[in-house]
Amino acid sequence: MLISTRGGSTGGSWSFREALFQGQAPDGGLFVPASLPRPPRDRFTRGALAGLAFPERAFVAAQHLLGSEIADDVLRAVIHDALDFPTPLREVEPGIHMLELFHGPTHAFKDVGARFMARMMSALRDDHAPPVTILAATSGDTGGAVAHAFHLQPGVRVVVLYPLGKVSPRQEAQFATLGGNVTAVAVRGTFDDCQRLVREAFSDPALNARLALTSANSINIGRLLPQTFYYLHAWAELAQTAAVPELVFSVPSGNFGNLTAGLIARRALGMSLARFVAATNDNSVVPEYVARGDYRPRPSVATISSAMDVGDPSNFRRILHLFGETGSVPFTASSWTDHQTRACIRDLWNRRGIAIDPHTAVGLLGLRGEMRRRGADARGVVLATAHPAKFAETVEPLIGRELPVPPGIARVMGRPRRSIPIAPELGALREVLDGAPIPSSM
Repeated sequence: MLISTRGGSTGGSWSFREALFQGQAPDGGLFVPASLPRPPRDRFTRGALAGLAFPERAFVAAQHLLGSEIADDVLRAVIHDALDFPTPLREVEPGIHMLELFHGPTHAFKDVGARFMARMMSALRDDHAPPVTILAATSGDTGGAVAHAFHLQPGVRVVVLYPLGKVSPRQEAQFATLGGNVTAVAVRGTFDDCQRLVREAFSDPALNARLALTSANSINIGRLLPQTFYYLHAWAELAQTAAVPELVFSVPSGNFGNLTAGLIARRALGMSLARFVAATNDNSVVPEYVARGDYRPRPSVATISSAMDVGDPSNFRRILHLFGETGSVPFTASSWTDHQTRACIRDLWNRRGIAIDPHTAVGLLGLRGEMRRRGADARGVVLATAHPAKFAETVEPLIGRELPVPPGIARVMGRPRRSIPIAPELGALREVLDGAPIPSSM
C-alpha cells in the first residue's frame, strides 16, 4: 500500500499499479510505502543470495517489496527482460569497490529503473486503455534512459524536458534524435525550471484528464523502487567472499532518488549494517541541511557533474517522510567542487588507469572522506552512475587520451537533433503537449 507524502496515513492509499500510472499523488505529493516490510530472516541471508545472478536477486527484492500485488511469473519476466546487462562490482582501491551501473543500453544507471518501469507498465496496462503521456524532466541521463525504454511502445508517448545547453551533447543525442513517440523539449532555463513545469502540469486537472499524464522521473515509484535492486546485489556480491562488515555506500546525489532507494533497501532488504553518504557537487542544499538542520532550497548552479545540478531535490521530501522521524536523516553528506572533481578523475587514472565520469568522481570523493572516518574494517561501494564517454569533453582532457565510444552512444551521435525550444512557462509546455503525436493504443 502506498500513501502520499502530503496526505499521510489519513489521506488515502493506492496500489502500486495505480501509483505507477498516476506518477504523482492527486494532492501533489509523492507516493511512498505506508510502511516498509520487515526483511524475513531466511530470504536475505548470505546463503540465500549466494550464486544468484543480478536479475534473480532483483526478483527476490521486488517480491518482498511488492508483496502479492504482482504475479510472480509477470514480475520475473519483467525483471529478466529489463535487466539483461551486466552490473559488475570492481575493486578500484584497497577496500573500495565501484558498482558499474552503466552497461545498459544508454550507459547510465537510470536504465535499471526506466526499463523496469516501461516493461511493468506494458505488462499491467489494459489493452483498451487510452494512450498515456509520460512527462519527464532530465538533467542528463534520465532523458536517454526513459526515451529508449519507451521508444515505439504502443499507447505511450514520451515528452522529455531538458535545460537548453546544459546537458552534454552525447546525453542530448540519446533522447533528441529518436522521434516517433518521443518528443524532446529544450527549456530556456535550468533543470529546476524543468521540474517546476512538470509539477505545474501535474497540478493542472484539465491537462491531466485530457492527456493521462504520468511521470518517469524518480518521482514515479515505479522507477524508484527498482533502484533498490542493485544495493542488494552489491551487498550480496561482497558477502560471497566474507561476512559482510560495515559497508558504506557513496551515492552521487542530485534529485536524491538513488539515495532514497538505498535507504529503503537498508531498512527493508536486510542491510542493517549498511551506511550511506550523499555526495553532491556545489549544489549543496542537502549537505547544508545535514550540517545545520534547516532546508534552504535555492536555484541550481552549473557544474561539470551536470546531472546533479539540482537546487531543490524532490525526493528529499520522501527521505524526510520515511526516515526523518527524529528530525535527522540516516546518512552523512558532503559536497565537492569542480576543481576537486577534476583532480579525482585525474588521480584515479594516473594511479589505477581507471576512467570515471564526473558524477562518479563526486561519489568517490565522498566515499574516501567517509572511509577515513570509519576505519580499516569498513568496506565501501561507490555507485558508478554513467559511462565516462558520456562526458568525454570533461574526462578526455584530464586523462590525456580519447575514450572508446560505447555502442549506445555511437549509434545516435550522427543523427539530427529534433527538439522544440520553449520558454520556461506552462503555457508553452501546454502547446507542445497538445501538439505532440499520440501513438495508437494496442
